[in-house]
Amino acid sequence: MSGELRALGLVHGLLLGLLLASPLIAPNLMPWGVEALFIIGGFQLRLADRRWSMRNGWSNWISHIRMAPARLIPWAAAATVALIAGDGARAQAILIAASLCELLIYPVCTHILAGLSRRSAGAVLVLLVMVGLGAAGEAMRYMIGFMTGISACLFWLRGPDGEAHALGLALTGLVAAAVTAVLLPAAMPVALPAAIVCATLALAHISTLRRRPIPWRVGGGLRVRP
Repeated sequence: MSGELRALGLVHGLLLGLLLASPLIAPNLMPWGVEALFIIGGFQLRLADRRWSMRNGWSNWISHIRMAPARLIPWAAAATVALIAGDGARAQAILIAASLCELLIYPVCTHILAGLSRRSAGAVLVLLVMVGLGAAGEAMRYMIGFMTGISACLFWLRGPDGEAHALGLALTGLVAAAVTAVLLPAAMPVALPAAIVCATLALAHISTLRRRPIPWRVGGGLRVRP
């Protein structure tokens, strides 16, 4: 399924490229770019990993890392960019958050969130977006963003596949969150993650949007040869 979401994968790569260039283009946007990277990274990982049960043993605990070791490159790249920009504290926060997300948060969240319904996953998603407002430190905000991405993917997996109504709701939420971030800069810690989540869901729906199957009817102009 992960191969089908080409639009989301393209945006993920574009975001990483913009993050690498952020020290030269807009240094103030780097922390928000890193948070977006964690949210989309959590979504992509939950989408690519087919397992829903708790890991047994160290090798199975890190099976998602063994599945695709190249996924760790964006974390190392983001930390390297922070070091180049002269922000060692941010680089340390990125490495700490990435390590805890990969080795602890993801395996545990996979087990805890596996049995949630779509409504429960949506409630957890909203709660995580709101909790980000009071996150203590950058590392904690990045970890909350990663959990937000996992919850967003679970919410999407539990929902309709290729429904235009769901796409419209995601786009509406994206516009509302973006307008809130522009008009109320103080709400940025909540509005930005909400906008990223809505954009991610919209890209996922666009990638799977398809025409509804039309049932066969007698006299519909179709001929079947024996």
